[in-house]
Amino acid sequence: MSIIKNPLLFVGSKGEKHLYTLYDSGANLSCIHPDQIEGLCDAIPLGRTRLMGTASEGHFIEIKEWVLLEFYIDDVLLSDEFLLVPGLSEEAIIGAATMQKWRIKLDFEHDRAIVDPKVAKMQLV
Repeated sequence: MSIIKNPLLFVGSKGEKHLYTLYDSGANLSCIHPDQIEGLCDAIPLGRTRLMGTASEGHFIEIKEWVLLEFYIDDVLLSDEFLLVPGLSEEAIIGAATMQKWRIKLDFEHDRAIVDPKVAKMQLV
C-alpha cells in the first residue's frame, strides 16, 4: 500500500507555514494538529463538540475547534476547513471531502497530488 505525504504551504490570517500533509481518502474531513496552527490563525469553536471515530473500536476523539486555511498544491491556491484533532499523528491531513471538492487526483507512481488549475480558477461575474 502506498501513501502520499508532501510538504504543502498553508496560509492563514496570521501567517504561513509548510506542513507535511498526508492525503487520506479514508478520512472524510481534513484535519490539522492543534500545535500546527500557531502563527497561522486562531481556532474557531465549533457550535457543538463532535466525536471523531478512530480505527480502534469504541474509541472517539472530541473535536471542539476548526480553522479555515488556504494551501497550495503545485502553485495552485486552494482552501478548506480543517478540524483541530488533538493527538493527530500527522501535521495535517487532506481528507476525501477536500479532494472531491477540488478534484485532487493522487499519483502513487510519482508520489504526488495533481490538481487542475482550471478547477481552482476564481470566476468573477
